Amino acid sequence: MPSFKTIDDLQVSGKTALVRVDYNVPLRDGRVTDTTRIARSKPTIDDLIERGAKVVLLAHFGRPKGEPNTAMSLRPVAGAAGEVLDRPVAFAEDCIGPAAETAVEQLASGNVLLLENLRFHAGEEANDPAFADSLARLGDVYIDDAFSAAHRAHASVEGLARRLPAAAGRLMQQELDALGRTLENPERPVAAIVGGAKVSTKLDLLGNLVGKVQLLIVGGGMANTFLHALGVDVGASLCEAEMSATVGDIVRTAKAQDCDILLPTDALVAKKLAANAPYDTVSIKNVPADQMILDVGPATADHIVKRLADCKTLVWNGPLGAFEFPPFDSGTNAVAKAVADYSEQGRLLTVAGGGDTVAALANAQAVERFSYVSTAGGAFLEWLEGKMLPGVKALEDAL
Repeated sequence: MPSFKTIDDLQVSGKTALVRVDYNVPLRDGRVTDTTRIARSKPTIDDLIERGAKVVLLAHFGRPKGEPNTAMSLRPVAGAAGEVLDRPVAFAEDCIGPAAETAVEQLASGNVLLLENLRFHAGEEANDPAFADSLARLGDVYIDDAFSAAHRAHASVEGLARRLPAAAGRLMQQELDALGRTLENPERPVAAIVGGAKVSTKLDLLGNLVGKVQLLIVGGGMANTFLHALGVDVGASLCEAEMSATVGDIVRTAKAQDCDILLPTDALVAKKLAANAPYDTVSIKNVPADQMILDVGPATADHIVKRLADCKTLVWNGPLGAFEFPPFDSGTNAVAKAVADYSEQGRLLTVAGGGDTVAALANAQAVERFSYVSTAGGAFLEWLEGKMLPGVKALEDAL
């Protein structure tokens, strides 16, 4: 588990805290349509203000490619943040230079300042030393509360942590603690559910997991490729036939590591992928040549639930079927609800993450019932792959 300082380890009274947050939120017609990420930053902001700090928020929005773009301004986000944080949130027209410096100087105690989009400057993504120096001049301490950006060696993520006394915010702390308890220091047996469309996009993930978990449950289009590699005819299903040899290597490695791979035994199949399309439930050995596997079947879902009853820790990345199109969400929903029950009963530590995963669990109305659900897509996946995240490494080095 990573070692890092938290807010509790820093003296922040009377100081300006630069807080890296993830406010890359959805906007429609100039209004924030989902404030989840803003709400998740509130504990850190409240804590810092209660400790007597002035809070300056740093964030990116979209991909403006290093140039100002009014369509990607954070100004609308400042208004939404004020409502969610229940305190005034001022806005600075830039994140460095005179505009930012003046806004920081004028910031009243108990209020919050949001700086303009970091990515309006090419130096942010380039981790340019001069840009990082300009950011550092705005504050006295640095708090990283954006695990979702921890896989990026950017100036506001990696550079600032090496220029100011640095610590993890409450959300970052919670995320790292949850992830550490799943794979780095877990209670065994450990299970993983890995879904999604393609094996080729999750090779590093699968390679890392087979050496760390005792049960690997494969679903989604990925399962079709595994089944094909094992000689099962998957009909017209999405399948990466060219990955068969690679899947064979994964299966052999899993066996050598005492990792049991669980694949579907039945499936929901249809001729087209559409909401409420006509479908059949068939044995995985009897998939019609003109139909596609679009979800795990009820027998598979039941089997997964029974196997997980004997586990202590679960990490979940990727849906088991095409959950966006009912009834092909039934497998994911059934497993998610059962897993949520186990979690609430204290029988299973459940950690999930990744964009599609969060959406699938929300569809199953299970998000709030899991032990922890990460909104960090790329960073969550890279952590599961066993990669060192620059933002986390910088916090470790700041000890």
